[in-house]
Amino acid sequence: MSLNAKEGSDAQSETKAPAKSPRARFDALRTRMCANARALRQNMARRNERAWRAVGPQPVGHRPQDLAAILLLTVGIAVIALDTPSYPWIHSMPRGYSEFFGTITDIGKSHWILWTSGLFIIVTMGLDWRKLAFRVRLSMTLIWTYCAFIFFTVAASGVIALILKWSLGRPRPKLFEQVGPLGFDFLAFNISYTSFPSGHSTTVAALATSLCLIFPSWLWLIAVCGFWLVFSRIMVGAHYPSDVIAGTLLGVAITLWTARYMAVRRLGFAIVPGKGMRPIASGRTLRLAMSTLGRAAWASLKGGRAKVADGPAQDTENTTNDG
Repeated sequence: MSLNAKEGSDAQSETKAPAKSPRARFDALRTRMCANARALRQNMARRNERAWRAVGPQPVGHRPQDLAAILLLTVGIAVIALDTPSYPWIHSMPRGYSEFFGTITDIGKSHWILWTSGLFIIVTMGLDWRKLAFRVRLSMTLIWTYCAFIFFTVAASGVIALILKWSLGRPRPKLFEQVGPLGFDFLAFNISYTSFPSGHSTTVAALATSLCLIFPSWLWLIAVCGFWLVFSRIMVGAHYPSDVIAGTLLGVAITLWTARYMAVRRLGFAIVPGKGMRPIASGRTLRLAMSTLGRAAWASLKGGRAKVADGPAQDTENTTNDG
């Protein structure tokens, strides 16, 4: 019995494929990422042709001139009526208010959003999608599209906000008694002169608008949470109300323009006559997609990597359904 077991183990060791070197693994990963990037470019090229035929007039309120008018009106009113009174008002509030808002204000930092969405994009670009089961591939495509949408809107709006704030040189509220709210110092390149627009508010607005477009049934809850997050920048004394309003409008504008760019190409969104932009996937579909990816990832961690990532599509689907 032991002799037969030994012979069987020897046969298995002889037939086992040799382990790939780190260099070979890296080359295979690079090849998969390049192939996926080419497929993505080809898909975009096909959809660009469709987009030229589908482009129509933008709805009122989404056009650049409309957003510029809203920006000039709201920011102008805030500068005149809110910025100066906000400084003594905030400092007259109980200390507990600023401490509470100080605990939630850093949610508006973009690094955790960019790291999570960017890491998912990079990792999935390194997979061989052709060997995934149809359900897993479809779920990954859907979630990848929305992760890329969130990543781009947060990154693009954040870069624009950084350029504006470092160029305009508006003093922060901590310099209110020295220079006031309008002591602009253009191209000062001083961290104390980077108040307009609010970067945190831009990030929160971009993320909240993205989530509202992806999950329209959660719009009001997402909007209220976003409001308190951007309002926290005023309560902690980091920005004037006009800074927050400008940053919010910037994040909303970039997100709406990006969503429309995708909608005319039917990438994640679609333009429905009489209803505007809508996600192509319902909330139930997204939940099923995330559940499918979760089961596939769990099966991979439990040792089913060959079936989930490298095996035939039929085996992958069976693993996903059973997991």
